[in-house]
Amino acid sequence: MTLVTIITPSLNQGAYLEQTIRSVLDQDHEQIQYLVVDGGSADGSVEIIRRYASKLDWWVSEPDLGQADAINKGLARARGEVVAWINSDDYYLPGAIAEAVRGLESRPGVALLYGDMLAVDEHGDVTNLFRYPQISLEDLLSFHIIGQPSVFLRRSAVEKAGRLDPTFHLLLDHQLWIRVALQGELFHCPKILAAARFHPAAKNRARAPEFGGEAFRIVDWAAQHNDLASALAGVNARARAAAYRVQARYLLDAGEPQGALQAWFRALAMHPATALARLNILAFAFLDVLGLGGVRRAWLHRRRAALSGYGAQR
Repeated sequence: MTLVTIITPSLNQGAYLEQTIRSVLDQDHEQIQYLVVDGGSADGSVEIIRRYASKLDWWVSEPDLGQADAINKGLARARGEVVAWINSDDYYLPGAIAEAVRGLESRPGVALLYGDMLAVDEHGDVTNLFRYPQISLEDLLSFHIIGQPSVFLRRSAVEKAGRLDPTFHLLLDHQLWIRVALQGELFHCPKILAAARFHPAAKNRARAPEFGGEAFRIVDWAAQHNDLASALAGVNARARAAAYRVQARYLLDAGEPQGALQAWFRALAMHPATALARLNILAFAFLDVLGLGGVRRAWLHRRRAALSGYGAQR
C-alpha cells in the first residue's frame, strides 16, 4: 500500500488544530506518516498535539522562519511516495487520502493531483464550494488558483522541483505547483477532498493586500526561469493581467474597493478576457464604493444557505 506523508504546519491555531489532526488520523487509508510542525505556539496548541503524540510519527514545537520553513522541515523527514500538507485551520474530508492515492496510482505520469474544495468560516459553516477545471502549466502561470488543502504531490516530483521557497509567504504553494508541473502531469480529481477555513486571522484575510505583490513576483521569476520562460512568453499578457486580477480580488476582500477597481481595470487593459472572466469583482467593488456593500453580503448569505447541505460531509 502506498505510504502518504501528511504535514501540518501550525502556529497559534489551537481553536482549529484538533479538528485538523482528527481529519488526518480518521482517514481510512492505513499507511500515513503524519508529521506536525508547530512554530512555538503559546495558545494551548502544544497541549493538543501532546494528546495525540502517540499517533503521530513526529512532531516538534520550536520557532521557525514561517510556514514554508515549517513545511520544509516536514518534507525533509517525508518517507511517503505521496506528500501533502494540511494547515492547522483546514481539514480533510473522509476518504480524501484514499481517493487521492487511487488517482495517483492509476496515473503514473501525474506529478500533482488536486480535488475540489469547500470553504468554511470560523464556525465551520460552509460558505463556498470550489469546483476546479482541468488545468495546465500555462493556466498556473496565469493564476488559475487551486485550493492547497486539496493538493497531493508525488514526493519524487517535489525532490526534483525543490522544496518551498521561504521568501514567499502567501502564494508559496502556487509557486511550488508551477515548479512541480515541470516534472509531470497535473490531474483534477472531481471529488471534494478538503475544506479551507476563511477566518479573520487567516492570511487570506489578514494579509490580503499583499497577495498581488507576490503574484507579480511569480511572473517576474518565471520570466527568468530557463524552463518556464518559453511557456510564459506564450501567455505573458494573460499572466500579467491575471496578477492584477489576483490583486483586485484580495483588495476587495480586504475592504479596499477603490484599489480593487484600479487593479481590475489594469487587467482589462492588458488582457480583456482575463478581467471579464471575473466581472463579479468589478460589480462588487462598484457596489462597495457606492456604499451598497449590503448587496454583496446578501448574495453571500444566499450562497451560504444554498451550500448548507455540504456541511454534512465533514
